Amino acid sequence: MSGQPVNPLDILVQLDWAEGDDLEFKSAKGGLPKSLWETYSAMANSHGGVILLGVEDDGRVSGVSEPRKLKKAFWDTVNNRGKVSINLCTDAGLAEVAHPDGLILAIRVPQAARYQRPVFLGQNPLTGTYRRNFEGDYRCTEQEVGRMLSDRAEKPADSRILEGFGMEDLDLPSLHQYRQRLASHKPTHPWLSEDDPGLLSKLGGWRRDRKTGSEGVTVAGLLMFGRDETLREGVPGYHVDYRERLSDDHAERWSDRLTADGTWQPNLFQFYLRVVQRLVADLKLPFQLDADLFRKGETEVHEAIREALVNALIHADYNGQGGIVVQRTRDAFEFSNPGTLLVSFEQLLRGNVSECRNKNLQTMFMLIGAAEKAGSGVDKMRRGWASQHWRSPMVREQVQPDRVCWRLPMVSLIPEESLARLEELFGEKFSKFNKNEVQALVTADVEGVVDNSRMRQICTIHAADVTRLLQGLVAKGALVQEGQGRWSRYRLPETSHSVHKVAGDSVHKVGDSVHKAAGDSVHSAELLAIAQPARSQKRLQPAEMERIILELCQGRWLTRNQLSGLLDRNPDGLRSRFLTPMVAHGHLRLRYPDKPNRADQAYTAGDPVKENPAFLEKDLN
Repeated sequence: MSGQPVNPLDILVQLDWAEGDDLEFKSAKGGLPKSLWETYSAMANSHGGVILLGVEDDGRVSGVSEPRKLKKAFWDTVNNRGKVSINLCTDAGLAEVAHPDGLILAIRVPQAARYQRPVFLGQNPLTGTYRRNFEGDYRCTEQEVGRMLSDRAEKPADSRILEGFGMEDLDLPSLHQYRQRLASHKPTHPWLSEDDPGLLSKLGGWRRDRKTGSEGVTVAGLLMFGRDETLREGVPGYHVDYRERLSDDHAERWSDRLTADGTWQPNLFQFYLRVVQRLVADLKLPFQLDADLFRKGETEVHEAIREALVNALIHADYNGQGGIVVQRTRDAFEFSNPGTLLVSFEQLLRGNVSECRNKNLQTMFMLIGAAEKAGSGVDKMRRGWASQHWRSPMVREQVQPDRVCWRLPMVSLIPEESLARLEELFGEKFSKFNKNEVQALVTADVEGVVDNSRMRQICTIHAADVTRLLQGLVAKGALVQEGQGRWSRYRLPETSHSVHKVAGDSVHKVGDSVHKAAGDSVHSAELLAIAQPARSQKRLQPAEMERIILELCQGRWLTRNQLSGLLDRNPDGLRSRFLTPMVAHGHLRLRYPDKPNRADQAYTAGDPVKENPAFLEKDLN
C-alpha cells in the first residue's frame, strides 16, 4: 500500500454525489467484508451513505481485485431476504472509481423510507437492526426497533386505545374550552352538535376497536385533554417545558418558565394556549390576538412561530426521551421534540410532503386554526422568516436519544457586523468571493460552523454543488474542514487570536497540535497531564471521561475544539455524548448561555442544579 490517503470528497464530487451522505471505508482484500452488511443496515436506518470498498481505515487505498465478482456477491446477498430485509440499492448506486493506488468500488446506500424501516439482517429485526452515530455502526435496542415498527404502522401512533382510561381521566374544562375555539373558528361545523363523548370520538380522542369491541380514550385524547396525574400514568415519558431567557443578566437562569408544577393541567391544548402567547408577546411586529388567541392582523412571522410550535407537538414520539422543549431567547426561538424525521432531508426541503406521526393531534389543531393543511408547516416557517430577511430556520437531528430540533434565528441573513468581521479577516480577498461563497462564510461567522445541510437550507443549490462550494473555500484557505461525510463541518480559520488576516492560502487547522488545542495557556502541560488517560485510551468509561472533562474545566474556560484536542476525541461526538448532557445536568456552564452557537463558545465547571431537565438548550450545529 502506498501513496497518500484518499480524499473521499474527490470521489463524491466525481460521482456527483453529495457529502451530506455518511462515509465508511472498508478493505476488500478477502472479498466482501462481513461488517459491510451492518453498515448497510445502519446507513439505511439513518440518513443513507456511501461505502468505499478498497480503502483502509486510515484512508489509504488498497484497491479491489475482481470487481465483477464483488458486485455479484453484493447483489446476491442484498437480494436475499434471508440475509437482508430489503434491497434499497440501484445499479447507478454501484460505481467503480479509478485511483492511482487501485480500483475503488463505491456503494451508495439510500435512506430507507419510514415504511421500509427497520432495515435488518437475518430474520429478527430485534437483533439484526443497526444505526449510525458519531462513532459508527451500533446495534439498536429493542426500544429503538419498536419505535421504527410503530412509525411504519398504518395506524397513527396516537390512535392507540389506552386500556382502562375513560372520560373521567380527562380535564373536561379543557375539552369545553376546545369546543369554544372550534365554534369560534368554524361556527357551522357539524361536530359542534355532538356531546362531549361524541365530539371526542369525532376528533379521534376516543375510539372503538371493531375487531375486539374494546373502546376508550386514545393516546391523542389523553395528550390533548388529559389531567396531570393521568398523563403521567398513561404516557410515562410525557413532558412539556417552555423556557424563556430574555435578560442580559447571565446569572438569571430563566426570565420565564412553564412546566408541569401542579398549578395547571399540562396537556397539549393548555400548553399550546399558554406558550403561543408567550412566544409572540414582545415581537416588534404589528400583531394583535383576537378573542380566541388567533389570527387578527397576524403576520407571516407569527404564523411561522405558531406552525413551528404545532409542528413539534404533532410530530413528537411521546414514547421517546426528553419531552417537548420550547425555548425563547432574545435572538431565536427553539423547538425540540423526541423522535426522528419521518421524511428525508431532501423531501423536507422540497416541502408539501405530509408524514405525520400523530395524525389525530394534527386534525385537532387544524380544526381550531392552529395549523394549516398537511405538509405546509415547513414552507410557512421558511416564508415567514424570509419575509424579514432573517437567517433560514435550521433543523437538526440528534441520536441516542432521538430528537428533532428546529431553531428560528432572528438574525439578518447577512448582518453588517459579520461582513465587517469577514472583510477585516480576509482583506481584499473578500471582494472576490461570489454570493454563495459569501453566504457560506457569513454562516460560519454567525453560527460558528457551516455544513452541507445548512447551506441547502439557506441556498437553493444541489447538494453536490454545495460540496464543491465548501471544498473550494477550503482550497482557498477561507474555511477549515472538520470530519468527513455527513459529519463534515467547516469553520473560519483560527489562530491563537479570535480574528486574524488570512495569509496566502495557508490554513491553520484547529486542534492539529496540542499547543493549538490548549491555546496559549500557561497550563498546557497541566492540562495534558489531566487529559492523559483519555488520550491513551480510546474506549473510556463515560463516568471517567466526565470526571476528566470536569477537572479540565475547573476554574477555566475551554472551547469544544480545545477539549477535543486535549482529549483526542471527535469534537461533534464529544459535544453530543458529554458536553451537552453535562450542561443539562449543571455540571458544566456555558460562557455565553444566551448564544449557544457562538464560534467561541466555551465551558467551565459548574455547580449541579437541583432541577435535572432531560434536555436543555441544544447547540444545533
